[in-house]
Amino acid sequence: MAQGVKMPTTDDLMSMWNASGLKQKILFTFLMVALWRLGVQMPLYGINSQVFANIAQGNNIIGFLDLFSGGALGTVSILALGIGPFITSSIIVQLISVVIPSLEKLQKEEGEAGRRKLSQYTRIFTVVLAVFQSFIFMLYLHHLPGAIISSVNPIAFYVSSICSLTAGAGLVMWISELITENGIGNGGSLIIFCGILSGIPIYTSRTAALVKVSSSMQIGLMILLAIFFVSMVMIVIMQEAVRKVIIVNPKRQIGNKVYGGMNSFIPFKLNPGGVMPIIFAIAILLFPSTILALVGQANFKSAAVKNFVMSMNHYLSPDGITYYLLYVGLIIALTFFYASIMPNMQPKDIADNLKKYGSSIPGIKPGRPTAEALDKILSKTTFIGAIGLGIIALAPSFASLVTRIQTFQGIGATSLIIMVGVALDLINQVRTHLLARNYESFLKE
Repeated sequence: MAQGVKMPTTDDLMSMWNASGLKQKILFTFLMVALWRLGVQMPLYGINSQVFANIAQGNNIIGFLDLFSGGALGTVSILALGIGPFITSSIIVQLISVVIPSLEKLQKEEGEAGRRKLSQYTRIFTVVLAVFQSFIFMLYLHHLPGAIISSVNPIAFYVSSICSLTAGAGLVMWISELITENGIGNGGSLIIFCGILSGIPIYTSRTAALVKVSSSMQIGLMILLAIFFVSMVMIVIMQEAVRKVIIVNPKRQIGNKVYGGMNSFIPFKLNPGGVMPIIFAIAILLFPSTILALVGQANFKSAAVKNFVMSMNHYLSPDGITYYLLYVGLIIALTFFYASIMPNMQPKDIADNLKKYGSSIPGIKPGRPTAEALDKILSKTTFIGAIGLGIIALAPSFASLVTRIQTFQGIGATSLIIMVGVALDLINQVRTHLLARNYESFLKE
């Protein structure tokens, strides 16, 4: 059942602005975002950004990574790595925490001190990833003709560039953490959100220029906007929908009074992995297709090898039916994977806790039968969510195919889910802050 999302009214907005502490949080968030956008406009020394920008337009991997940098990668800014190393590091540390018992103990049993240690490990690993990615990026630029200005000293250029890109990734990580601690919303998600918004004027101007050429494109634009609207509605449903499993709590009699016995529920999210299944599915599929495209340009002595590479490149290209089948299959598989590693969605742990506190699901015995029943519910819920996520992921490609308008392809499923998800998170945080303020005012009265 989907939970309704109430948009804030004018009175809510005025109350929000006048709320104690919230005004400062909003202003601080705007200041940090402005600082990040200033860094995006600062180019890396010794790079011919125009040459790289022309190459980046036809490269799917660079375009996908540029989504997380807010356009900084396309312009080869000092913040070209963006929030990518920090997000990758966070994901890897979370996955490792499930496998390594000591890290799992830090996460579950040691409270705030344990989470602080994991955050420190994440920061260190972010710097390591940033150094590695900077080195790979410099090697890639080295093989692009005209990308590096010939007058610069090669050794000094490579050392300074790696240091600058690593420092830039550390700065973005620092800004995101400051926003999370002292601002509104999650810092990393908000930076990606603002990066996507910065690209909308470019997509809009390209679409407007295309629509002016042909009147038939106007109808196509209306269909495109309708598909995007339906996709956004589906994303809201996917993000907010939960499957509620009723729990009966035991009654306890203390003296003449009876306590407890109230029914509660366990919420199973329809989309537990959020946008991560789509991100990883795209990354997995784009990497081999891009490598094959580069290899396909080489001169092979064997005609059989050349034909094999060209056929594989054709099947894995983003325009083929094989690509879309693999795409949906990976999204479904990765959605189930994320559901299986979520700490609050483990049927066995939930069943053990229910048995420990004397609670139960109506009509189901405690212990193993409860775990099996929860596992079935979780599997069905996750399957529905995975199918819905796959449909949303294919919506932009379907829209481009139907309308023949390719200019809005940059705002794909990943961008839509991130934008809607971050917007919902911001609304919920503001509402929580307002409720806390009203509660404090009530107590003072």
